[in-house]
Amino acid sequence: MTTFADQRVDDLADFYRDLHRHPELSFQEHRTAGRILDAISGLGLDVHPGIGGTGIAAVLRNGDGPVVLLRADMDALPVQEKTGLDYASVDVGTDPDGHTVPVMHACGHDMHVTCLVGALRILAGARSEWSGTVVAVFQPAEERGSGAKAMVEDGLFEKVPVPQVVLGQHVGPLLAGQIAYRPGVALAGADVVTMRLFGRGGHGSRPETTVDPVVLASSVVLKLQTIVSRELSALTPAVVTVGYLRAGTKHNIIPDEAELGLSIRSFSPEVRDQILAAVERIARGEALAAGCGKDPEIVRHEGFDPLQNDPVATGRVAEAFLERFGRERVFELSEPITGSEDVGVFGAAVGAPTVFWFWGGFSQARFDADRGQVPSNHASDFAPEIEPTLSTGVEALVVAARAWLGRPASV
Repeated sequence: MTTFADQRVDDLADFYRDLHRHPELSFQEHRTAGRILDAISGLGLDVHPGIGGTGIAAVLRNGDGPVVLLRADMDALPVQEKTGLDYASVDVGTDPDGHTVPVMHACGHDMHVTCLVGALRILAGARSEWSGTVVAVFQPAEERGSGAKAMVEDGLFEKVPVPQVVLGQHVGPLLAGQIAYRPGVALAGADVVTMRLFGRGGHGSRPETTVDPVVLASSVVLKLQTIVSRELSALTPAVVTVGYLRAGTKHNIIPDEAELGLSIRSFSPEVRDQILAAVERIARGEALAAGCGKDPEIVRHEGFDPLQNDPVATGRVAEAFLERFGRERVFELSEPITGSEDVGVFGAAVGAPTVFWFWGGFSQARFDADRGQVPSNHASDFAPEIEPTLSTGVEALVVAARAWLGRPASV
């Protein structure tokens, strides 16, 4: 099998550094899409840009055989980068609320894109070794949980062949060169909730004339922490995180309202419904106790389901990984991860199995230096080490795809 080691590495590493230096928020990945189109030109692909906004689908046809979809997400996050890298981002963007925010590839999507570009180059250059069709999907807006759906609703599978399997991967705080997989439920479902709490503002020196929404919001935040600790079984995994609390404009003004942003992770519809009902009950109860004259406004934004890795398909890919990389580098996760992913939307849309795995981005020296606590995804200092992360990610995609693609007909 042709390997990444047989290809030129320097230009892909430079491509990655460029993407990292110039991240873009969800559904704003215009420059990124342009760089991808340049990088895959000349490979003999049927390219379909602008799907679901900024998404790209590139089809590599190579005779009869299965259709395999390889997916990479490409959006960044509103995070101020603190990696200290010479290719660190200093870019800013505009968030959905119109605020100017710093932007960073704090989740490794730039590495995902680079690996998929590299995999396409290898597969396109080794057509004599396989047969079938590869559909490469560069997806926007994974961080908002809506990019995959946007591409499907914009006619993705009317433009490209329907796949027999959907394959994807995510870089994370594992040892570089390692690959981790999990059959069945691999990642949590996610829901985003925005909550507005209404008080009665006034002067900071006369709180008795007000209903202070900052104090109310603080009570709600603390009470929300009891949902998992006191309302769910200790054996039921779930997460309720308040990602932001916004209120007020000046130190001596009690504002009229406060806003909370919640991220909720669960692994079953029943637990999801229980948590959402508890969030609403707590907010309304605390508002009543505070003497608010108006009920809270609670908006549940579009969420997505837990990621289900098809056990049979995952076993097939895992076997290929073990054969290629060895047992010292490939292992099965003992439990699901509470992070979330929308890659499963593609498989669900066409009834195809999904296989999604994780691979490491940090050297043993980095683990030792950080006493095992390397930065996690979404942290301001998260940045995978380019090698061997890049070569492992490229080769993993090729190996997984080749586990499904056919063999060329004998001459």
